[in-house]
Amino acid sequence: MRGVLSFARLSALLIKEFIQMRRDRLTFGMMLGVPIVQLLLFGFAINTDPKHLPAALVTVAHDRYARSLVASLEVTGYYRFVSVTASAAEADAMMAAGDIAFIVTIPSDLARRIDRGDDPAVLIEADATDPAVASGAISTLATVARQALQREAGTNPGSGEGINVVVHRRYNPEGISQYNVVPGLLGVILQMTMVMMTSIALTREIERGTMENLLAMPASPLEIMLGKVLPYLGVGGVQVTVVLVAASTIFGVPFTGSLVLLLSAIFAFVMALVLLGYTISTVARTQMQALQLTFFFFLPSILLSGFMFPFSGMPGWARAIGELFPLTHFLRVVRAVMLKGADLPAIAWETGILIAFILAYALVALLRFRRTLD
Repeated sequence: MRGVLSFARLSALLIKEFIQMRRDRLTFGMMLGVPIVQLLLFGFAINTDPKHLPAALVTVAHDRYARSLVASLEVTGYYRFVSVTASAAEADAMMAAGDIAFIVTIPSDLARRIDRGDDPAVLIEADATDPAVASGAISTLATVARQALQREAGTNPGSGEGINVVVHRRYNPEGISQYNVVPGLLGVILQMTMVMMTSIALTREIERGTMENLLAMPASPLEIMLGKVLPYLGVGGVQVTVVLVAASTIFGVPFTGSLVLLLSAIFAFVMALVLLGYTISTVARTQMQALQLTFFFFLPSILLSGFMFPFSGMPGWARAIGELFPLTHFLRVVRAVMLKGADLPAIAWETGILIAFILAYALVALLRFRRTLD
């Protein structure tokens, strides 16, 4: 009777499902791959308290006080001095480009003023666009610097008591997290929608049975690709407008850079995303496979791009993987332009990488395009 549970029929159905699961290698790989990726990323790559942050030293003096200050900051584990320069403008350009997180400015007469018993000041500037990155380093900054100078000045009784360490949080002095999160959400939203929608561009044609008509058209693979991806640029434009208006009116995120420069970078980013989605559609055979590949791309991209966790706090291998995602470079551009007022030279490298992604994805998509349904 059909209403009675039959272990023979149930066993047959289970065997059938396992056979189908084995044949769908992509789905089977996702079931095993996603937990492994999550375990590795959260277990090894994620660090909310980054150390060895790059810093620049601006000074013309290299006396014992300057050496003691630098050594004490490095001993804390938070600071790694990568540049020594006498030009404040050069250090500012490095911070605008995101190459350094701190600038330590030591006056040329520091040693003379300390030995004389005056009250010299040391300026330490921190890139506070991401409050989570610099919070741990800033919390101990003034105390460590002051103790180092006072300890070095201890040879003169009573000297060094009035040493002033001025900490300046640049770009986001109040430490408002929305200033860092909202611009990053622009990249995340665009990535989720653009890649997902274009990833099913060709597989949808196959499943609907209209792929034959598309292949019969007198159109080249390049024309088919552009016809599929260009309409989504308009959708991306609407999303960009909504996010930028909301960032300004609702969250009060400052916009200090060039709008034209930002829109140009957004165009390059969106173009890279739709071409990536189209490339996925040339690999997948069904819409479900396309969505699975898209999800598998989203997970490490969001975790390793610097959106959710500090990029500088990740180990070297995780940062190397993060550099392979367009979102990583776009986050640097959008935050630099909106919060720091960066100009084209400051973001030229990251923008160039986005353009390289466009060319690479377009080439792979054209090579993967099939003129037959086999």
